[in-house]
Amino acid sequence: MATSTTTTAASAADQRADALQAKAGRQPLTAIGLMSGTSLDGVDAALLTTDGTRATASGPALTLPYSPAFRAELRACLSQRPQPSWQAIIEALTDRHADAVETLLARAGGAGTGPAGIDVIGFHGQTVWHDPEHRETIQIGDPQRLADRLRLPVVADFRTADVQAGGQGAPLVPLYHQALATDLEKPLAVVNLGGVANITWIGPGIGPEQPILAFDTGPGNALIDDWVRATTGAAFDADGRLAQAGRADRARLDRWLAHPYFRQPPPKSLDRDAFSGILAELDGLGAADGAATLAAFTAASIGRARAFLPLPLPPRRWLLAGGGRHNGVLAALIADAVAAPVAPVEAVGWRGDALEAEAFAFLAVRSLKGLPLSLPGTTGVPAPQPGGRLWLPSATAPAA
Repeated sequence: MATSTTTTAASAADQRADALQAKAGRQPLTAIGLMSGTSLDGVDAALLTTDGTRATASGPALTLPYSPAFRAELRACLSQRPQPSWQAIIEALTDRHADAVETLLARAGGAGTGPAGIDVIGFHGQTVWHDPEHRETIQIGDPQRLADRLRLPVVADFRTADVQAGGQGAPLVPLYHQALATDLEKPLAVVNLGGVANITWIGPGIGPEQPILAFDTGPGNALIDDWVRATTGAAFDADGRLAQAGRADRARLDRWLAHPYFRQPPPKSLDRDAFSGILAELDGLGAADGAATLAAFTAASIGRARAFLPLPLPPRRWLLAGGGRHNGVLAALIADAVAAPVAPVEAVGWRGDALEAEAFAFLAVRSLKGLPLSLPGTTGVPAPQPGGRLWLPSATAPAA
């Protein structure tokens, strides 16, 4: 009898998965994307209606900040493979993502925006280990726990298929940048200033003929945040005020920029802590001078990335996304480094604080449709690569 019951449950799950994928093939879906980035600020959540090729409509978005204590627990997991002792933090991380969804739905209100109006959740999880050279990338989180708590389908594990196929597994947001940029003048560069910085270059063209190139340029906010936390106790350099009060150390900057990563052509990607060792080289500098030197390092590495962009098609516009776009000193340094004006993505109507969460809603729908999440030009994967895996609420999970 147990075998029969198990078979029946599996068959019902297959039917639900088939029905969801069929719906994705017929019409746009309403999805919630979730992102916990390398800056460890908190959970970003955003509602998006999309057919996986364009954003039909966007809904509410929010950030549910992590407490300092939980942020410290997460930080202790970085640059490690998961361990059995992590079960409690994985569950806590997942529950914070569920809290973000429930808060977002409560904020949305109205008919059609409750759980019954949501088709799928895109759950990135928290990257703790990224080593594409050995075909490994690990994001912690429990998709089944999330699906059971929310009683909603969850797409997760977005990066593994790309890495196992020989790609870098990052960045994954460029296809969403491309979808948003349909009506913008090209060539266009979008620089995401998260814990790691990356660039998306979108060339002229239409649809699948439109060229796209993306890669990690170097550190973003991670080193600055870690330095500011260690020297002042603050979580980050608000508005770049600390860096503005300091002076960059040119000798240190030149030494760091000699790292072979900056001469390596794309595809390439970085772990959050790939350059963390240079913080020890700031001994002897005050907090402000250290912040100024690290901000100059991030900007200069973005400037070096121009050498790998297709010629003779320099970007007509540079847009800044991610938390670092709020740092006016960093934005000015980037403008100098790329020798062109820069502007936050809000200048073209994008939601900078919600962009990555929206992207994982978008990618969740693409996953359901079997569309690629990465391309040779975005991660170096040999061919356009679908990805993501679907988790459905367990039949035994309590109703929401």
